[in-house]
Amino acid sequence: MAGKDGQDPRIQKISSAIRVIPDFPKPGIMFQDITTLLLDTKAFRDTIDLFVERYKDKNVSVVAGIEARGFIFGPPIALAIGAKFVPMRKPNKLPGEVISEEYSLEYGTDKMEMHVGAVEAGERALIIDDLIATGGTLCAAIRLLERVGVHVVECACVIELPELKGRERLGDKPLFVLVNGA
Repeated sequence: MAGKDGQDPRIQKISSAIRVIPDFPKPGIMFQDITTLLLDTKAFRDTIDLFVERYKDKNVSVVAGIEARGFIFGPPIALAIGAKFVPMRKPNKLPGEVISEEYSLEYGTDKMEMHVGAVEAGERALIIDDLIATGGTLCAAIRLLERVGVHVVECACVIELPELKGRERLGDKPLFVLVNGA
């Protein structure tokens, strides 16, 4: 169902439920706070429903959630579309054998890890996070999954900060976003 501008009317409710906190965690940052979205049960349900509607017929077998807020959105989407949920974590958080992928930060590097055997070659994955900024974590997740032969169908985020050009770093990988951040 689309509104008069062609946009799903749920999008505006989702957008208005996200609180923007200026100068957090440091001056100049406009922090996109999804905790207020989670407090609004209708907006939170609509968020999950929009993702489920998009992916229910795309033959996705894995929903890979990026730590930590991808863990909020990923499991309900995975359950609704009949896929497994795979956590993509920061170093030394997973108890079993892991594979990792290093990625660049503004100052330095970090790693993303996934359990060995969590996915199999040939599976089809959706990568989910709350926000795309520079795209570093999404790119690391893509590389990690593709290294073991998984086809990444799409990346999905609730919020995009388009001025940081993260979408451009994803190359040919599609990105689905619900709202643009401030």
